[in-house]
Amino acid sequence: MGGLAIFIIIAVIIILFIAIKSIRIVNQSEVIIVERLGRYLKTAYAGLNFLNPFTDRIRATVSLKEQTMDVQPQSVITKDNVTIRIDTVVFFQITDAQKAVYEIERLQDGIRYLTTTTIRDVVGKMDLDSTFSSREQINFQLRQILDEATDKWGCKINRVEIKDIDPPKDIREAMEKQMNAERTKRALILQAEGEKQSAITIAEGQKEARILDADADREAEIRRAEGARQSTILQAAGEAEAIEKLAQARAKEIEYVYGAIKNANPDDKLVAIKSLEALEKAANGSANKIFIPFDATKTLASLGTLKEITKE
Repeated sequence: MGGLAIFIIIAVIIILFIAIKSIRIVNQSEVIIVERLGRYLKTAYAGLNFLNPFTDRIRATVSLKEQTMDVQPQSVITKDNVTIRIDTVVFFQITDAQKAVYEIERLQDGIRYLTTTTIRDVVGKMDLDSTFSSREQINFQLRQILDEATDKWGCKINRVEIKDIDPPKDIREAMEKQMNAERTKRALILQAEGEKQSAITIAEGQKEARILDADADREAEIRRAEGARQSTILQAAGEAEAIEKLAQARAKEIEYVYGAIKNANPDDKLVAIKSLEALEKAANGSANKIFIPFDATKTLASLGTLKEITKE
């Protein structure tokens, strides 16, 4: 019985060992490359996977997440023979784990070396000023060239970013002086533009003021003329009304006198005398011409004759 128990225990241990070796759990965003008898068998993805513990082995565990890699600063000679140092970072992601394991020995070293040579090729065709003003263009060219070159390695280059461009000290000092001069120039230009705009604004304001003054003068003249016209109209209306009222009063006076004379039944002599009195009052007025009816002249002639007889 003792030997049987030992055999069972050994069998259980072997079974557990085989089970442990047969089961592989792969984490999310990772894959494992499985070989059987030294040859590629399959790519095991995230989750539970079963292997043959006697013939299968795990060659590599590959991460599918996007990775970053710093490239050491490289000395690059520009088109105008200026030596600068460029610091770069590469963002890449493995898309085919089998190619990444079997097509290149050390993937990151290959990307690093390829990045170095590509930077020297791209920047070497540009002058110093272009390297500072065309970073986006440099990044795009580097990413495009590296992505094409690493495609056979099962790798995709997502981005290439230039972190820093460090020119020599004397070049940096000269560039700082140039930038200071450029800033001073821009400040003077802006100041001149401001003064010009101010002068234009002042001139426009003066022009608008003169226009407003002219409009005000014209409006005042129009209003004065309108006032004078209204005053003349009102004065004429007043005079017309006064004349009308005077005429009405004279008419009433004549009507009253005529009525009184009619009621008194005067004779011809009394009428002649009253006519002479009226003529005397009219002659004392402002009129310089008096029109005497023909009948009145006969009466006056009679009165003249009467006066001569009286004197005799």
